[in-house]
Amino acid sequence: MKNKDKIFNDELQKISDFKFGSQVVQVFDDMVSRSVPYYNEMQRMLAELAADFAVDGTNIYDLGCSTGTTLLGFDKVLSDGVKFVGVDDSPEMAKQCEENFQKAGITRPYKVINADINNGLILDNPSVVVMCLVLQFIRPLYREKLIHEIYRQLNPQGCFLLVEKVLGEGSMLNRMFIDYYYNYKRRNNYSDMEISKKREALENVLIPYRLSENLDLLKAAGFSQTEIFFKWYNFVGIIAVK
Repeated sequence: MKNKDKIFNDELQKISDFKFGSQVVQVFDDMVSRSVPYYNEMQRMLAELAADFAVDGTNIYDLGCSTGTTLLGFDKVLSDGVKFVGVDDSPEMAKQCEENFQKAGITRPYKVINADINNGLILDNPSVVVMCLVLQFIRPLYREKLIHEIYRQLNPQGCFLLVEKVLGEGSMLNRMFIDYYYNYKRRNNYSDMEISKKREALENVLIPYRLSENLDLLKAAGFSQTEIFFKWYNFVGIIAVK
């Protein structure tokens, strides 16, 4: 059973920058399911897309693997000839991911690595690389280099699956989409206080780009094909093929 996300429901709580520490790890699965529109369907789509690009004898990387939800979904549809590599910069998240893999009884070869991809990236024989709601947390200074490194090390005909929260292209629609998103969170029983406090905590941590900026990064890195496979107001899924 998921622990319920109550991190920001204390009126007296002092707000600090959001961190993926032990407190967040304990409620993360509830947090994303209530905060990310169509999260389960997004995960299903990621697995469906990955299955068409995964090649036996190669590795599938989930950069920012959190509690392992994405790779656990992949395990149900990908052949046992594919190895999983989960990477997360939070030691607590990496530990929880490892525990979840063991609890699920994953029998394929896998590794869970605690590493900060802001500091560089080494990929070994990847046919699929996933970043699900992660690039937005990478410092803008490092994003272009990171995308170039993913492209450079990805196997030919491999794919990069990117899910991001994005800004609207214009200020009016951007404000509207943000309002719709907060209404979504209210429907999932987050209070206005919780919404406001989390927004403040994420202000200097989650820095979204416009969709066009993310597409430009992929194009500049060299990806031959890009396509939007999911869009809900200010959330988007993109597949990029080498």
